[in-house]
Amino acid sequence: MKVLILGGDGYLGWPTSMDFAAAGYNVTVVDNYLRRNIAEATESDALLVAPNLRERASIFEGVTGKKINVCIGDLADPDFMFEVVRDTAPDTIVHYAEQPSAPYSMRGFREARQTFQNNLDVTFNCIWAVKELAPDAHIVKLGTMGEYGTPNIDIEEGWIDIEHKGRKDKFLFPRAAGSLYHTTKVLDTDLLWFYVRTYGLRVTDLMQGPVYGISTSAADLDPRLCPNFHYDDIFGTVVNRFLVQAVAGVPLTVYGGGGQTRGYLNLRDTLQCVRLAAEKPAEEGELRIFNQLTETFTVTELAERVRAAGNQMGLNVEIKSIPNPRKEKEEHYYNPAHSGLMELGLQPHYMTEAVLGSMLERIIENRDRIVESRIMPRVRWS
Repeated sequence: MKVLILGGDGYLGWPTSMDFAAAGYNVTVVDNYLRRNIAEATESDALLVAPNLRERASIFEGVTGKKINVCIGDLADPDFMFEVVRDTAPDTIVHYAEQPSAPYSMRGFREARQTFQNNLDVTFNCIWAVKELAPDAHIVKLGTMGEYGTPNIDIEEGWIDIEHKGRKDKFLFPRAAGSLYHTTKVLDTDLLWFYVRTYGLRVTDLMQGPVYGISTSAADLDPRLCPNFHYDDIFGTVVNRFLVQAVAGVPLTVYGGGGQTRGYLNLRDTLQCVRLAAEKPAEEGELRIFNQLTETFTVTELAERVRAAGNQMGLNVEIKSIPNPRKEKEEHYYNPAHSGLMELGLQPHYMTEAVLGSMLERIIENRDRIVESRIMPRVRWS
């Protein structure tokens, strides 16, 4: 299988690239370093030093003997997108190439506009490149559980059956995103569904919860192959941020009441999910949607888990509630279905104290790189 990975320099994109290459697939990765540039501009650099994409690929090949082809360019440019798809003739396209930060998208007009244009343009260009040049290719698109919001009913896997005035039909599950970034993901899904039903494309849309982790089979071979581990308020996911706060001696910042519930998964499970989706593709004319998570926690429960793991290592971790910079429900019902990927063969890695402890050890090794001013929220929704 020829696999084209869009956004191959990202927290998920680079580990995914290594995973497919290690499994023997022909892998090409594309990126324009948008995340790196935004991180530098907002003083949100990753905790662990990551070489550029070409250097990473060279290190990976030296360690494993497996090659990853690298292409640098802006996929929001349709000419470049078409050129890449034409040259690689992919069987599978894994689409990560979006500005991934909710806080950044809410920072101001220019940041919102950049997020909107980049995310929608890349998705639109990808759809048309596949339609025109690789109509049999399978698009594996990274969505987000944040598309759904927090409805007061069970969240189904992408679709819901509705009975209204004696008639029934099947619809995309209602979306209610909580940031501009998440709204672009909703629009992605609508675009994909239009082109699937109109032109018979094959698409898997993965509604992913927050991811945590540093370790993967390939990344553990050389510390220079590590993913981009962010702990700041712009790109840092809540688990990674809490772990860095524990090491830095900063009280874990629970936003507001702390009852916000989300579905989480280990980075290793993201790799499993994406590969399972690629190896068992959607049918022609199918928009297949999976909810990609393994466990649900409230923010307070998550903080308690990190405190327990940190205290076990002598860190004396504290938890502190701070005013919520976001507009979101702090107490709500949350019950998402997530059986589809399990049925494909997902074998979950759960958030144990040992898993958190191993991450804390890696962070402790790099504690001199922690900049505390980057941890507290610098972006507010209001």
